[in-house]
Amino acid sequence: MSTAVYVDGFNLYYGSLKKPGCRWLDLDALCQKLLPKHDIQLIRYFTARVTGVVDQNAPVRQQMYLRALRTIPHLEIHFGQFTTHQTWMPLVNPPAQGSRKVLVFKTEEKGSDVNLASQLLHDGFKSRCDTAVIISNDSDLAEPVKIARYELGMTVGVLNPHPSRKKSQRLSADASFFKQIRDGAIKSSQFPATLHDATGTFHKPPSW
Repeated sequence: MSTAVYVDGFNLYYGSLKKPGCRWLDLDALCQKLLPKHDIQLIRYFTARVTGVVDQNAPVRQQMYLRALRTIPHLEIHFGQFTTHQTWMPLVNPPAQGSRKVLVFKTEEKGSDVNLASQLLHDGFKSRCDTAVIISNDSDLAEPVKIARYELGMTVGVLNPHPSRKKSQRLSADASFFKQIRDGAIKSSQFPATLHDATGTFHKPPSW
């Protein structure tokens, strides 16, 4: 069963990887663990380059992780855009006197869901795989999943990185199969702390 995996990077991060011991994730090891009967030909990872406005070390840590991912031969990285701007937001419990709003940094990731959907359908039209597996809980991907399955005749699975109580019913409704990603699978699928590539040796970020 020829399989391509499509990873919504930020959805995966906020759903499963913010916990200690989870961030240095080997996506190939995770896919092999969760999809043991599949012949995984390609992993597409969708993300955006973070800014250092809120955390000046975040771009460095991300680059280390992207470098780690590039050690996986059949993985390709696709970039959207990441923006940070200031905006006024209302307080949940405003004070009796004074401003009812607070000035905050708002960060938004743009393009990854569109890029993922486009690549999924393009691969389907080109018959590059029999099965597509999406790692995301984004309900915006429900329509491309439906098209890939019912119009292109593909088997389409969904691996949910968010808690089961928060799973998108829209996204899972038309999937050929659905699996919940557990913390145990994440923690047992980490890269070694030290890795090597064509440039040299590099290490897992200390704070991870």
